[in-house]
Amino acid sequence: MAVGAFMQRRQLLSVVAAGLGLGPLLLWLERENSAPARAAEVNFPVHKTEDEWRRALPRERFRILREHATEPPFSSPLDHEKRTGTFTCAGCGHPLFESRTKFDSGTGWPSFWAPLDGAIGTRVDRSLFMVRTEVHCANCGGHLGHVFDDGPRPTGLRYCMNGLALQFVEQPKAQIPGPKS
Repeated sequence: MAVGAFMQRRQLLSVVAAGLGLGPLLLWLERENSAPARAAEVNFPVHKTEDEWRRALPRERFRILREHATEPPFSSPLDHEKRTGTFTCAGCGHPLFESRTKFDSGTGWPSFWAPLDGAIGTRVDRSLFMVRTEVHCANCGGHLGHVFDDGPRPTGLRYCMNGLALQFVEQPKAQIPGPKS
């Protein structure tokens, strides 16, 4: 499905649901179908209780990483990040994506065409009356975003990530040796 069509479908569902007074029902369905209960079924190297995650993360990061929320499009400064470095999980610091794999998808979320080896896991997400592939951190299980098959070469994939689920670590510039004294 094209990015524009996906966004239109999601916006249409939100408008229709709100108009029918079904907003709370949609929120409940989304949480039931993609929620932390599933993440708890898997043992990740980094494990914390829900209360420990709440204390460790700011509210909005907790909502995204642990409750599978989505930040508003075009709200993350990381969407425009162009420096050389690594994007890591905001929950546990696990390296996820190299900056060389980042591209501007025009969707309003940081997008990448490939993760680092072993950095992420995926699962089927049936929330919002559609089937998508959810992406999570392989180290702590934190929800990062979704992957779609409309990305650039060489993979043809678009890992569409929530900026608040990520942190950016700039690669130190190489030190140029000065003259010897």
